[in-house]
This record gives sequence, structure tokens and C-alpha cells, in this order.
Amino acid sequence: MSIRVVIADDQELVRSGFAMILDAQPDIEVVAEAGDGAGALAAVRAHRPDVALLDIRMPGMDGIEAARAVCAQTDCRVLMLTTFDQDDYVYDALYGGASGFLLKDVRRDDLVHAVRVVAAGESLLAPTVTRRLISDLTARRPRPYTGSVGLDALTARERETLKLLGRGLSNAEIAVAMVVSEHTVKTHVSNVLAKLGLRDRVQAVIAAYESGLITPGAS
Repeated sequence: MSIRVVIADDQELVRSGFAMILDAQPDIEVVAEAGDGAGALAAVRAHRPDVALLDIRMPGMDGIEAARAVCAQTDCRVLMLTTFDQDDYVYDALYGGASGFLLKDVRRDDLVHAVRVVAAGESLLAPTVTRRLISDLTARRPRPYTGSVGLDALTARERETLKLLGRGLSNAEIAVAMVVSEHTVKTHVSNVLAKLGLRDRVQAVIAAYESGLITPGAS
């Protein structure tokens, strides 16, 4: 079954370019395009896609507001489009429930990979830029940890898993660091998300910083 995607960007060339790339994949189908956040939300409600690719800055309802609504009202996963000069917007997007973000000059293969990763229920945390942004933004704009329970609910191994998630490591990298199987890591990650009431790995990264488990810029 194809991954269904909605694309929203107020720049038609960008929007159509992404649509052309994604539609060329045998397992991806672009079901709708929109030029603003309101149009994106309407398209998500109408077509029930697996992934919504949203530009952060759009006229009227912007991408952040649209992302909040999409994540709150549907099961659709959200990928945000941004540029380096929109760091604060990225931070708000992650808090709104977005599963990750891409730079607008993303390479063709990385765009396709990102859609597949997010559609599979994962978050786009691997790129170094993501780790840097989260670290920098949590340092400049601290907010209280808002998880459903405290970190004391986690076992020692789960706390270690959360710490490594906060550094942007993949399951395979965490497995090597902890000397366990990837299956065990997946179990630890699932337990962390469930116990802390978190939506996905992006929120786990934020929780790791804001709870003080790790500090921005720590190695």
C-alpha cells in the first residue's frame, strides 16, 4: 500500500517539485497540494494521508498552527520544511507535534527517505543539524518538562536510552553504545515513550534536555 502524502507550501515551484519527486516513487502517492495552512488542514481531513509535508511560513494559517491541528485531530504524521534562519519556528513545530523537519534545499534521496521514515512511525532525528538545533533551542528557550510522570519512573537502562536519544543516536547506534540488541533498544524506547506520555522520539529528545538528564552541548 502506498504512503499517502499532502504537501503544503506557498511557493508553487517548491510544492510541485517535491510532488514530482515523491510521485515518482513506487510506494509514495501525493494525494493533495495546498498553498497555505488552512488548505493543508482541509486536505488532511479530506484525504487522510499518512504524512503531511508543511512549510513553516505560509500566509494565513502558518505551518506551525496547521501542524498542531493536524497532530491533534488526526493520525497523520507531520514533516516541517524550514531554513536555517527559522530556528525558533522549528522549536515551536516540534512542540506542536511534528515528527521532524527538512531544510528546503534537501536532496532528492533525503526527501524520499524522510517521508518513508516518518510514515513508518519514526522521527527524523539522525541529521546533525537536528541535534544542533534542539540543543541550541532548549538552551535559549528553556521550558519546564511537561511529561505525564517524572524520570524516576524509568529504569536505569531506560534512562540511559533516553539520554542517548537526546544525543540524536539511532537505534543501531544506541545498541552499540549499550551493548544490547536493536530489539532490546526498541523495547526500551517504547517503554520510555509510554511511561513519559510522549508522542515520539522528537518529544523524547526535548524531554531529555528539559528534564536536565542531559545539558545542551553535552557530549
